[in-house]
Amino acid sequence: MTGATGFVGTNLARLLVEKGLKVRALARKGSDRKALAGVDAEVCEGDLLDSSSLERGCRGARYVFHVAADYRIWVPDPAAMLAANVGGTENVLKAAGKAGAERIVHCSSVAAVKLHKDGAPADETSEYPGPEGIIGVYKRSKWLSERAALRLASEGLPVVVVNPAAPIGPWDVKPTPTGKIIVDFLNRRLPSYVDTGLNVVHVRDVAEGHWLAARKGRVGERYILAGQDMTLKAILDVLAEETGLPAPRFKTPYAVAYAFGVLDELRLRTLGGEPVAPLDAVRMARHKMYFSAAKAVRELGLPQTPARTALKDAVDWFKANGYVR
Repeated sequence: MTGATGFVGTNLARLLVEKGLKVRALARKGSDRKALAGVDAEVCEGDLLDSSSLERGCRGARYVFHVAADYRIWVPDPAAMLAANVGGTENVLKAAGKAGAERIVHCSSVAAVKLHKDGAPADETSEYPGPEGIIGVYKRSKWLSERAALRLASEGLPVVVVNPAAPIGPWDVKPTPTGKIIVDFLNRRLPSYVDTGLNVVHVRDVAEGHWLAARKGRVGERYILAGQDMTLKAILDVLAEETGLPAPRFKTPYAVAYAFGVLDELRLRTLGGEPVAPLDAVRMARHKMYFSAAKAVRELGLPQTPARTALKDAVDWFKANGYVR
């Protein structure tokens, strides 16, 4: 599997080991492997852009899970993200096919699913006609990599696609952009919120969804691994109830957030550094990112752990691992 040192990947690796499978995990040389601490997995050094290392890693594998991706809303070099997420996906899936894998699971994202403008939950039938109009290089890269995966499936590779929503839970080492919201809340660095919404899914359910897709998923199909639709305000209120900390009361108008994002982008162009509020993230937040897991529940048996449990588990893990000052 790829991506075992990341958030979803380490939870999947741990789940597979619990199920008695032998796990071989691809990792870049010198990469941070804290997330794999205590996991009985064979680490195979390689890179998504090195086909020979991928072929070595896939050799003899019955199931191949491609979970690795560059998951950042803002990057200084979009070409590098496209190379890793799109070119890397093709390399992994072709190596898995060459190795004769019985089933190949490609971890896409709900970023590749077109949202409904009225806020209704989107499902697998909601598709972008092309990359034009997709906000941000990350979302475009996930759409393009998913297109590549489905094309390879149509050409005969046993590929199944899964589209996780916003995973929440333990082992978010980096943390991810969604996990950072929780960390910022815990450290009292979230003075306000915007009127947006996410689909919160326990990362353990996402890991289980990958395994179920390998066992039950139909080749060439995609499955949204979603949980509960929640406004950001509702998420913060649950965090307040679970921690005893006050939830932010001030709602930042979209126009103000957008103006701040524009100014922040101008600062980056002149001074460099990291963005405080990436403009693409502000643009994404204008729409409620709601999704339906009905197909995955019906065909795969995807678990539906309550969002409150996912948030509590994330809080407990961040507190226990030194993320809260």
